[in-house]
Amino acid sequence: MSTAQALPPAFSRWYPYQQPCKSQQITPQLALQVLLQFDKAINSALAQRVRNRVNFRGSLNTYRFCDNVWTFVLNDVEFREVTELVKVDKVKIVACDGKNTGSNAAE
Repeated sequence: MSTAQALPPAFSRWYPYQQPCKSQQITPQLALQVLLQFDKAINSALAQRVRNRVNFRGSLNTYRFCDNVWTFVLNDVEFREVTELVKVDKVKIVACDGKNTGSNAAE
C-alpha cells in the first residue's frame, strides 16, 4: 500500500476527500493521479531531505494487523529530538510495507 492509497481514508474524517469528485469538480481519475503524484513526491522528499531522528515512548492502548497494515494507538506519548521534548495525549500510527507491489511496481 502506498502513501497515496493510505492517506485518503486517514484524512477523510477531517476533509471529505471524495467531495470534489462527487460535485464533479474533478474526476476520480484525476484525484487518483494527484494522490499518486503526491506519493512519489513525498517519498522522494523523505528519502532525500529528512535527516533528523526522533524517538518516542508511550503506553500502548491498542494495536491491529490487518491486510498487511499495522495500526497502533499510544497514550501519553513523548517525542524526543536532540533538544526538544513534545508530549501528547494520544497518537495513532499506521504503518505499511514500503516495497512496491502489484500495480505500484511499474510506477
